[in-house]
Amino acid sequence: MGQDSAAKAPRIDPRLMREGKRTRGALKLSVVLGMVAGWLIIAQAVLLAHVVNGVIFAHQRLADVSGFLAGLAGLFVLRALLAWAAELAAFRASREIRAALRHDLLAHMFARGPVEMAGDASADLAATLTDGIEALEPYFSRYVPQMALCVAVPLAILALVVPLDWISGVILLVAGPLIPFFMVLVGYRAEAINQRQWQKLLRMSTQFLDMLQGLTTLKLFGRARDEVALIARLSDEYRRVTMEGLRVAFLTSAVLEFFATLAIALVAVQFGARLIHGHITFYPAFLVLLLAPEFFVPLRGLSLHYHARMTAIAAAKRIYELLDAPLPPRGAGVLAPVARVEIACEGVGFAYEGGPAVLDGLEVRFGATGMTAILGESGAGKTTLIKLLLGFMPPRAGRIMVNGQDLAGIAPESWWGWVAYVPQSPRLLHGAVADNLRLGAPDATDDALWAALKMARAEAFVRALPGGLACAVGEGGSSLSGGQVQRIALARAYLKNPRVLVLDEATNSLDGESEALVLDALAEMAASRAVIIVAHRLKVAERAARVLVLDQGRVAQDGTAAALKDEPGMYRTLCQAYGEMVA
Repeated sequence: MGQDSAAKAPRIDPRLMREGKRTRGALKLSVVLGMVAGWLIIAQAVLLAHVVNGVIFAHQRLADVSGFLAGLAGLFVLRALLAWAAELAAFRASREIRAALRHDLLAHMFARGPVEMAGDASADLAATLTDGIEALEPYFSRYVPQMALCVAVPLAILALVVPLDWISGVILLVAGPLIPFFMVLVGYRAEAINQRQWQKLLRMSTQFLDMLQGLTTLKLFGRARDEVALIARLSDEYRRVTMEGLRVAFLTSAVLEFFATLAIALVAVQFGARLIHGHITFYPAFLVLLLAPEFFVPLRGLSLHYHARMTAIAAAKRIYELLDAPLPPRGAGVLAPVARVEIACEGVGFAYEGGPAVLDGLEVRFGATGMTAILGESGAGKTTLIKLLLGFMPPRAGRIMVNGQDLAGIAPESWWGWVAYVPQSPRLLHGAVADNLRLGAPDATDDALWAALKMARAEAFVRALPGGLACAVGEGGSSLSGGQVQRIALARAYLKNPRVLVLDEATNSLDGESEALVLDALAEMAASRAVIIVAHRLKVAERAARVLVLDQGRVAQDGTAAALKDEPGMYRTLCQAYGEMVA
């Protein structure tokens, strides 16, 4: 074991300990109930020693000790009730802590936004939110209460044993600290194993998700068997690390049991010798012998649940890594309620971390109504501009003005209340069509849903679905075609009644008929709101009132499709190359 390991014991994040304050005393109640139950063991041993001593040596009848027997039975029942109540309180405290942590983690992820979260693997996040937080349950419900018992119960037993027999007290006092000492030594090794085990689990989860999402690609390229072999290898690595941790835990338990058993044996042997020579009477010897095993019970429990602490250390490390991730700057202002929204980009510049400038001094205005199509080569800055307009990230230079207010100073929630977004691959959640439509308008009536579907040219096929609005769609809309998903997403955006509708290549995956239906709907929506759409197809540009061509982060051309087609520039080049696509 290196000096670094010896210099610092494995420690849990102190913030995790402070989570106990969320439980409104449930965790403290569990500790108190457990301590009382532990102290009752002492009273139980005292009564039992009186009964045995009275019946065997004082020649009392059972009727003479019936009071002690009744008290003994009552203590058995009371201890069982207290243990049950303590465990119930600990579980409730653990449940509240886990729910609060999961809420905080989700809130932090949402506050970081889709751009900041793009660098984290989805399976990693899902495993942390589920398995990672659930791994804290044994720590709070078992280990933390056991820590209190390890102090309260052995000290109470020592306080009774030492006056009765100081020799036994010394034996217990010497043997007792050996168990925590060995647990600390094991902690150095166990922490490293648990960290490796957690990393293996996260990697395996990520690989599983990648395999499921890319199942079609893997099958078509004949690589499914290779992926299965990789998953098998990762699973075996996870198995080996898990078994290594269990092996350390079992060996540690054996060593600790050895010391506890040895201490109890020493107490018994020295009592036997002293009883034979008449140096001690039966009652104190028997009482101490009853209490000696109970002295080690809390310490054994701590050893049994020590792996919960190690698991919590590994899980908490990843949880707090996510919670410590910096949040993007956000404003606190409120966008004044207005009927229409105008947007102006003034010298907007942006570059991703460590990369070249994507937008460079961009100057453009978007009117309150009408459809604007944004074109440009890959890397021209189209998607980045959309992310800036949506408020997912602030510009590195310049500013974006919304009705005269700087977007950087507006609270994202206030801005998002007036904006709707339809990405290239819209996401439908598992559930009814109506539930998906009501994401942006929870109180919308069925009539409003049908009106939105009609606007998005989706009414006919939704009515044909079994159950209509109540029809359940699979995860991601798997039971619908791409064009149908796109039109439901458009209806969902329209139902929100936004002042600005933003679409990112929303027609690229559609067939000609579906694209025409979506463009008809967009043209109708653009009459009363601003519609901004990133497009590659010239048909979209032909239907737009305005075409904006980006080149290397700047506006290269700005005008109507008809005007730009007749002037030299990128748009005319596109028309000449793909003229057959333009109606």
